[in-house]
Amino acid sequence: MLAKIPLETRQTVKEVSLDMASSMRKACELAFPEDKQVTDRFHVIRLVMDAMQHVRIDQRWKEIDKENQAIE
Repeated sequence: MLAKIPLETRQTVKEVSLDMASSMRKACELAFPEDKQVTDRFHVIRLVMDAMQHVRIDQRWKEIDKENQAIE
């Protein structure tokens, strides 16, 4: 569908906000050759929050193990 838009019009697009899927990145490169691609904040924040949760859980289990060793 994007190919139906004249190239001159598509070249005026300055920025495209994407999720982190590589397929969308390639499609935008082909459709909008002059654009700047940025990753939207939601997906970046979600990755950071997932990583933080993983660290928190890992640390919690380490502390529980320490407490269990101290009790023994």
